[in-house]
Amino acid sequence: MMALPVADAYRRVREQVAEAALRVGRRPEEVAVVAVSKGVGVEAIREAVAAGVHILGENRVQEAQEKMAALADLGAEWHLVGHLQTNKVKYAVKMFTLIHSLDSVRLAREIQRRSPEKPVRVLVEVNVSGEPAKYGVSPEDLRGLLEAVAPLSGVKVEGLMTMAPVVAHMEEARPYFRRLTELADRVREWGIPGVSMQHLSMGMTQDFPVAVEEGATLVRVGTAIFGARS
Repeated sequence: MMALPVADAYRRVREQVAEAALRVGRRPEEVAVVAVSKGVGVEAIREAVAAGVHILGENRVQEAQEKMAALADLGAEWHLVGHLQTNKVKYAVKMFTLIHSLDSVRLAREIQRRSPEKPVRVLVEVNVSGEPAKYGVSPEDLRGLLEAVAPLSGVKVEGLMTMAPVVAHMEEARPYFRRLTELADRVREWGIPGVSMQHLSMGMTQDFPVAVEEGATLVRVGTAIFGARS
Protein backbone atom coordinates (compact mmCIF):
# COMPACT_ATOMS: atom_id res chain seq x y z
CA MET A 1 0.00 0.00 0.00
CA MET A 2 1.38 3.40 -0.96
CA ALA A 3 1.96 5.88 1.87
CA LEU A 4 -0.27 8.95 1.87
CA PRO A 5 1.32 12.36 1.24
CA VAL A 6 2.29 13.92 4.58
CA ALA A 7 -0.47 16.57 4.46
CA ASP A 8 -3.19 13.95 3.81
CA ALA A 9 -1.77 11.61 6.46
CA TYR A 10 -1.75 14.36 9.08
CA ARG A 11 -5.31 15.35 8.18
CA ARG A 12 -6.39 11.72 8.65
CA VAL A 13 -4.70 11.57 12.07
CA ARG A 14 -6.50 14.75 13.13
CA GLU A 15 -9.81 13.25 11.95
CA GLN A 16 -9.16 10.11 14.00
CA VAL A 17 -8.32 12.21 17.06
CA ALA A 18 -11.54 14.19 16.61
CA GLU A 19 -13.64 11.04 16.18
CA ALA A 20 -12.14 9.45 19.29
CA ALA A 21 -12.64 12.61 21.37
CA LEU A 22 -16.27 13.01 20.29
CA ARG A 23 -16.99 9.34 21.09
CA VAL A 24 -16.32 10.06 24.78
CA GLY A 25 -17.75 13.59 24.93
CA ARG A 26 -14.44 15.44 24.72
CA ARG A 27 -13.65 18.41 22.50
CA PRO A 28 -11.14 17.54 19.72
CA GLU A 29 -9.17 20.71 20.45
CA GLU A 30 -8.30 19.31 23.91
CA VAL A 31 -5.87 16.94 22.20
CA ALA A 32 -2.66 18.07 20.49
CA VAL A 33 -0.78 15.90 18.01
CA VAL A 34 2.98 15.72 18.51
CA ALA A 35 4.36 14.75 15.08
CA VAL A 36 7.33 12.54 15.93
CA SER A 37 9.98 13.35 13.36
CA LYS A 38 12.72 10.91 14.43
CA GLY A 39 14.52 9.75 11.28
CA VAL A 40 12.50 12.13 9.09
CA GLY A 41 14.14 14.53 6.64
CA VAL A 42 13.69 18.30 6.78
CA GLU A 43 11.54 18.47 3.63
CA ALA A 44 8.94 16.09 5.05
CA ILE A 45 8.93 18.10 8.28
CA ARG A 46 8.33 21.28 6.28
CA GLU A 47 5.38 19.59 4.55
CA ALA A 48 3.95 18.58 7.91
CA VAL A 49 4.17 22.09 9.33
CA ALA A 50 2.64 23.52 6.16
CA ALA A 51 -0.24 21.05 6.66
CA GLY A 52 -0.90 22.34 10.17
CA VAL A 53 1.49 20.49 12.48
CA HIS A 54 2.65 22.88 15.18
CA ILE A 55 4.40 20.47 17.60
CA LEU A 56 7.33 18.30 16.51
CA GLY A 57 8.67 15.52 18.73
CA GLU A 58 12.24 14.29 18.68
CA ASN A 59 13.80 11.31 20.45
CA ARG A 60 17.42 12.37 20.47
CA VAL A 61 19.01 15.69 21.33
CA GLN A 62 21.75 15.51 18.70
CA GLU A 63 19.40 14.69 15.81
CA ALA A 64 17.07 17.47 16.96
CA GLN A 65 19.90 20.02 17.05
CA GLU A 66 20.66 19.47 13.37
CA LYS A 67 17.00 19.74 12.35
CA MET A 68 16.31 22.80 14.45
CA ALA A 69 19.24 24.58 12.84
CA ALA A 70 17.91 23.73 9.36
CA LEU A 71 14.29 24.59 10.23
CA ALA A 72 14.75 27.66 12.44
CA ASP A 73 12.33 29.63 10.24
CA LEU A 74 9.37 27.29 10.88
CA GLY A 75 8.23 28.65 14.22
CA ALA A 76 7.16 25.16 15.38
CA GLU A 77 7.28 23.96 18.96
CA TRP A 78 9.74 21.13 19.66
CA HIS A 79 9.20 18.49 22.35
CA LEU A 80 11.66 15.88 23.56
CA VAL A 81 9.74 12.59 23.64
CA GLY A 82 12.68 10.18 24.04
CA HIS A 83 14.87 9.32 27.02
CA LEU A 84 17.04 12.20 28.26
CA GLN A 85 20.58 11.42 29.41
CA THR A 86 22.01 13.70 32.09
CA ASN A 87 24.96 14.64 29.87
CA LYS A 88 22.53 16.08 27.28
CA VAL A 89 20.49 18.18 29.74
CA LYS A 90 22.55 21.34 29.19
CA TYR A 91 21.40 21.37 25.54
CA ALA A 92 17.87 20.04 26.02
CA VAL A 93 16.78 22.74 28.47
CA LYS A 94 17.47 25.42 25.85
CA MET A 95 16.00 23.52 22.89
CA PHE A 96 12.65 22.05 23.90
CA THR A 97 9.35 23.60 24.95
CA LEU A 98 8.40 20.44 26.86
CA ILE A 99 10.40 17.39 27.98
CA HIS A 100 8.13 14.31 28.16
CA SER A 101 10.61 11.97 29.85
CA LEU A 102 11.62 13.00 33.37
CA ASP A 103 12.15 9.68 35.15
CA SER A 104 14.45 10.26 38.13
CA VAL A 105 15.28 12.76 40.87
CA ARG A 106 18.87 12.78 39.60
CA LEU A 107 17.71 13.95 36.17
CA ALA A 108 15.46 16.58 37.76
CA ARG A 109 18.38 17.95 39.78
CA GLU A 110 20.51 18.20 36.64
CA ILE A 111 17.67 20.06 34.88
CA GLN A 112 17.52 22.38 37.91
CA ARG A 113 21.27 22.98 37.72
CA ARG A 114 21.12 23.75 34.01
CA SER A 115 17.75 25.49 33.85
CA PRO A 116 17.66 28.85 32.07
CA GLU A 117 15.89 31.93 33.47
CA LYS A 118 12.46 30.31 33.45
CA PRO A 119 11.48 26.85 34.78
CA VAL A 120 11.81 23.91 32.39
CA ARG A 121 8.43 22.30 31.63
CA VAL A 122 8.45 18.52 32.07
CA LEU A 123 6.20 15.48 32.18
CA VAL A 124 7.07 12.56 34.44
CA GLU A 125 7.42 9.29 32.54
CA VAL A 126 5.67 6.41 34.31
CA ASN A 127 6.30 2.76 33.42
CA VAL A 128 2.71 1.58 33.91
CA SER A 129 3.33 -1.75 32.14
CA GLY A 130 6.25 -2.70 34.38
CA GLU A 131 8.30 -3.84 31.38
CA PRO A 132 11.99 -4.00 32.40
CA ALA A 133 13.17 -2.59 29.04
CA LYS A 134 11.09 0.59 29.41
CA TYR A 135 12.20 3.82 31.06
CA GLY A 136 10.03 5.54 33.61
CA VAL A 137 9.32 5.63 37.32
CA SER A 138 7.12 2.86 38.73
CA PRO A 139 3.59 3.87 39.78
CA GLU A 140 4.57 3.00 43.36
CA ASP A 141 7.51 5.43 43.30
CA LEU A 142 5.66 8.29 41.57
CA ARG A 143 4.68 10.17 44.73
CA GLY A 144 8.20 10.10 46.14
CA LEU A 145 9.63 11.43 42.88
CA LEU A 146 7.05 14.22 42.65
CA GLU A 147 7.60 15.29 46.26
CA ALA A 148 11.37 15.41 45.67
CA VAL A 149 11.03 17.38 42.41
CA ALA A 150 8.32 19.84 43.52
CA PRO A 151 10.67 22.13 45.50
CA LEU A 152 13.03 22.56 42.52
CA SER A 153 12.37 26.06 41.18
CA GLY A 154 13.84 25.27 37.76
CA VAL A 155 11.58 22.29 37.05
CA LYS A 156 7.84 22.60 36.39
CA VAL A 157 5.91 19.31 36.36
CA GLU A 158 2.85 19.61 34.08
CA GLY A 159 1.68 16.02 33.83
CA LEU A 160 2.55 12.41 33.08
CA MET A 161 3.70 10.35 30.10
CA THR A 162 3.65 6.63 29.38
CA MET A 163 4.30 4.12 26.61
CA ALA A 164 1.96 1.15 26.33
CA PRO A 165 3.40 -2.22 25.31
CA VAL A 166 3.32 -3.18 21.64
CA VAL A 167 -0.03 -4.92 21.20
CA ALA A 168 -1.79 -6.79 18.40
CA HIS A 169 -4.91 -4.63 18.67
CA MET A 170 -5.16 -1.09 20.03
CA GLU A 171 -7.93 -2.08 22.44
CA GLU A 172 -5.35 -4.10 24.39
CA ALA A 173 -3.53 -0.85 25.25
CA ARG A 174 -6.56 0.64 27.01
CA PRO A 175 -5.78 -0.61 30.55
CA TYR A 176 -2.35 1.07 30.46
CA PHE A 177 -3.78 4.43 29.41
CA ARG A 178 -6.56 4.14 31.97
CA ARG A 179 -3.96 3.46 34.65
CA LEU A 180 -2.10 6.68 33.77
CA THR A 181 -5.33 8.70 33.94
CA GLU A 182 -6.09 7.18 37.34
CA LEU A 183 -2.58 8.05 38.53
CA ALA A 184 -3.06 11.65 37.39
CA ASP A 185 -6.31 11.80 39.39
CA ARG A 186 -4.45 10.50 42.43
CA VAL A 187 -1.69 13.10 42.00
CA ARG A 188 -4.36 15.84 42.00
CA GLU A 189 -5.70 14.43 45.27
CA TRP A 190 -2.21 14.54 46.80
CA GLY A 191 -2.12 18.29 46.15
CA ILE A 192 1.66 18.58 45.87
CA PRO A 193 2.51 22.32 45.56
CA GLY A 194 3.78 23.33 42.13
CA VAL A 195 2.79 20.03 40.47
CA SER A 196 -0.01 20.20 37.88
CA MET A 197 -1.63 17.47 35.84
CA GLN A 198 -2.71 19.46 32.80
CA HIS A 199 -1.12 17.02 30.34
CA LEU A 200 -1.26 13.29 29.72
CA SER A 201 1.13 12.25 26.95
CA MET A 202 0.10 8.79 25.78
CA GLY A 203 -0.72 7.00 22.57
CA MET A 204 1.33 6.45 19.43
CA THR A 205 0.56 5.41 15.84
CA GLN A 206 -0.61 1.92 16.89
CA ASP A 207 -3.04 3.03 19.61
CA PHE A 208 -3.61 6.80 19.79
CA PRO A 209 -7.44 6.72 19.28
CA VAL A 210 -7.80 4.61 22.44
CA ALA A 211 -5.42 6.95 24.30
CA VAL A 212 -7.64 9.90 23.34
CA GLU A 213 -10.70 8.04 24.64
CA GLU A 214 -8.87 7.51 27.94
CA GLY A 215 -7.88 11.16 28.40
CA ALA A 216 -4.68 11.90 26.45
CA THR A 217 -4.00 15.59 25.85
CA LEU A 218 -0.86 14.85 23.77
CA VAL A 219 -0.52 11.95 21.33
CA ARG A 220 2.91 11.15 19.87
CA VAL A 221 2.38 10.07 16.27
CA GLY A 222 5.19 9.42 13.80
CA THR A 223 4.59 6.58 11.34
CA ALA A 224 0.94 7.48 10.66
CA ILE A 225 2.09 10.94 9.53
CA PHE A 226 5.51 10.40 7.97
CA GLY A 227 5.28 6.73 6.92
CA ALA A 228 7.57 3.91 8.01
CA ARG A 229 11.19 4.83 8.58
CA SER A 230 14.17 2.61 7.95
